[in-house]
Amino acid sequence: MNETREISALFSLIDDPDQEVFSTVSNRIVHYGRGIIPNLENLWENTLSEEVQERIELLIHKLHFIDLNKDFTDWKNNPYHDLLFGSLLVAKFQYPELATAPVLQELERIRRNVWLELNSFLTSLEQANVISSIVYNYYNLKGVEMGYNNPDDFFIHKVIESKKGNALSNGVLYLLLCELLDINVKAINIPRQFILAYFHNDYDQLVDPNPQQKIHFYIDAINGQIFSHKDMEAYFKRISVPITPFYFKPLSHKRIIQIQLEELAKCFKNPKYDYKYKELMSLSNLLED
Repeated sequence: MNETREISALFSLIDDPDQEVFSTVSNRIVHYGRGIIPNLENLWENTLSEEVQERIELLIHKLHFIDLNKDFTDWKNNPYHDLLFGSLLVAKFQYPELATAPVLQELERIRRNVWLELNSFLTSLEQANVISSIVYNYYNLKGVEMGYNNPDDFFIHKVIESKKGNALSNGVLYLLLCELLDINVKAINIPRQFILAYFHNDYDQLVDPNPQQKIHFYIDAINGQIFSHKDMEAYFKRISVPITPFYFKPLSHKRIIQIQLEELAKCFKNPKYDYKYKELMSLSNLLED
């Protein structure tokens, strides 16, 4: 964007110690839209003050967040909530310039490796074992405990790059592969866990009142381990929660993305980054019906 006299004047006031003045200047700069970001980046490179650099970084983040908010609104209003696109939007919160092509290419490479090992004569358990063998042994995906010190553990592109993620991000990768391979694996609403379930092909969410009866087995996406119905019953007994059909209903893509946003937000629950926590929670609230 050409630097007009007004933009130059606004930039000269970014370091104003009066918070009210900075707030006014900030709102005016943001009004220009994302086209002003290169100007702000140039200003950052030519600024020695760390405090002013932080203010510039906040302005750039705010401009990116406005666009991201619009993208999430469009995603919500689309009747088909594409899980991959939703996950990439989550990643763009922290990596607004994320290139999506490498993610799509690597996902396709993994899908093809799995597809080459599948055939129509395999049982559901054999299919799941093929996926786990390729993903966790050949591809060497590792699982880490759900923690909130490293936001990268929640981002789909970082999981693919580093081959390391938590139950949620690994689970999303597993779900994406199953969708591409037309395998009926869904995330379900198990308390305090992100667990996948391999459903019977004839399961109909609108007809079957008890989805648990239509599940072959369960998958822990952190490492691909298979769990039986007895294992699941033992888990509910251990956490003293009565089993109800609600916990076994497939989660919608929209709800999965909400969970990603809410869990990611916990990484920023500290005074310095509280604004990021609030932004992520606002995105989650945006997806509410």
